[in-house]
Amino acid sequence: MKRRGARTIAAMPTRVGSVELRNPVMTASGTAGHGAELAPYVDLAGLGAVVVKSVCADPWQGNPAPRVHEVHGSMLNAVGLQGPGVLGWLRDDLPALLATGATVVASIWGRSVDEYRRAAEMLEAAPPEVVAVEVNLSCPNVEDRAGMFAHSAEATRAAMEVTEACGRPRWAKLSPNAGDILPIVDAAIAGGAEAVTLINTVMGMAIDPATRTYRLGNGGGGLSGAAIHPVAVRTVHDVRAARPDIAIIGVGGVTDAEDAAELIVAGANAVQVGTATFADPRAPGMVAAGLVKWCQDHSISKMDQLIGAIHGS
Repeated sequence: MKRRGARTIAAMPTRVGSVELRNPVMTASGTAGHGAELAPYVDLAGLGAVVVKSVCADPWQGNPAPRVHEVHGSMLNAVGLQGPGVLGWLRDDLPALLATGATVVASIWGRSVDEYRRAAEMLEAAPPEVVAVEVNLSCPNVEDRAGMFAHSAEATRAAMEVTEACGRPRWAKLSPNAGDILPIVDAAIAGGAEAVTLINTVMGMAIDPATRTYRLGNGGGGLSGAAIHPVAVRTVHDVRAARPDIAIIGVGGVTDAEDAAELIVAGANAVQVGTATFADPRAPGMVAAGLVKWCQDHSISKMDQLIGAIHGS
């Protein structure tokens, strides 16, 4: 396990709201585990941050198996946010992650406004290396899809407002399934978000026609990976164009440095690597190091030259 100071990925600083990151590339919540699972493969201290798997106020078992299904180079998942709860994460998983020297972003979810409040309050005592909290408002695998927070501006604002108790910057992770996302973005910012993470998975389903059964235990699930990259680029682009002063984290189908650069040019201040990690656990580090080299090869000396460049900014 790499320890503090053992950084093999060169710095290329960027800023997401009030949070300065040494590199624009982070892991995506849900794909890097709750702690230091990727430490044998990635210089976690060299990444912008490790965004951990979302946790609720209480332990949660998630959905029935099977939970993942490969589809044409991408993936459907219905894991259902299994996790140890915030206190279990703080006690059992966070210490090993901090020992790698990683910058950490916690991720929380809830089935009610009160659950978001409770999870945020439990994070107030987290150490300063937990630099931000990503509020997951958009996972399409929960039981009540019609009640997804990120499908309602009112619910989004309510959930964001109660998470202020965490005592650190908050990022709102939003859904591409909401239709017009701009009112949801505005609600998240009004509720206290410093940034929006765009996008979470796209709702999908797979059926085995021979057995007439669902391929996921939960029926439907969320599509991630390369197939949704153009959706992420379009969403980031359109939000940056309409709300040029909002900080954006781009996520969706990032597999290499050019994918990351594309999201940044579209308007992202930073990016996250998710599903690619399942094919190769080294992926976040490879994208981070590759982006630094890509910038050097294209005479980019600082991220401000690249962020939102398609808009002339």
